[in-house]
Amino acid sequence: MEYVRAFLVGGLICALSQVLIDRTKLTPARILTSYVVLGVVLTAVGVYGPLVEWAGAGASVPLLGFGYTLAEGVKRAVASDGILGIFLGGTTAAAGGITAAVLFGLLTALVFKPADKS
Repeated sequence: MEYVRAFLVGGLICALSQVLIDRTKLTPARILTSYVVLGVVLTAVGVYGPLVEWAGAGASVPLLGFGYTLAEGVKRAVASDGILGIFLGGTTAAAGGITAAVLFGLLTALVFKPADKS
């Protein structure tokens, strides 16, 4: 049942993204950025945490989940380090994901030899 919940929530988030791309004039970059900010806002008001608990990876893997990770990291860091946690908490909590993205991007660029499209 856990897989079904993850699939439904993750699929709903992806379907909403596709609708926004197809039906609005928003660029994909603006939609992705909005998702991260929305994840932070929903975490701040206490809505996204229970959704992550219920849906698991279906809610924590999409970009809303990245915003959730940043917000939770800041919340924990502020509790332990005070005001300095505002600046350190998000990057500390998301360091693994950020490192993986940079590393896999580098490996992909080395293996596939990107070239100019023109």
